[in-house]
Amino acid sequence: MSTWQAGEGRLVALPCGAVVRGRALRHPLPPGSTPEFGVYLVGRAVDVPWEHRWVPWRDFGLPRDADALTSVLLDALERAAHQRVELACGGGVGRTGTALACLAVLDGVPPDDAVGWVRERYDRRAVETPWQRSFVRRLGASRAASHGE
Repeated sequence: MSTWQAGEGRLVALPCGAVVRGRALRHPLPPGSTPEFGVYLVGRAVDVPWEHRWVPWRDFGLPRDADALTSVLLDALERAAHQRVELACGGGVGRTGTALACLAVLDGVPPDDAVGWVRERYDRRAVETPWQRSFVRRLGASRAASHGE
């Protein structure tokens, strides 16, 4: 099992025990291990030497395809149990924070608590816009509806 070590960036431990890294693509890679899988939340595809998925997402906006984001995050959640997974956008706060909050919802954090949960564990400014906060709550509501809850 590959895991992140302390000091290898801004790490977030999910309720399931898996650890993911949030990162700003504008900054150099943190020292230490490289990701084994990355989720990149930016307007254009990225070129990295490890396996990754690109989710088209403009700064301060929402992902173009919410279902595609959910699918990628479910994959990332599964991989994070045994691989080094990172989520990143340009600045590492708004889109990355929103994706981390969505990942937390997918891992069982109540949707109404997810933004605060991520702000406590990752960055106090995470999930920058009102529509990003609403997106996290809607993801939780749509997951609950699809599971008959």
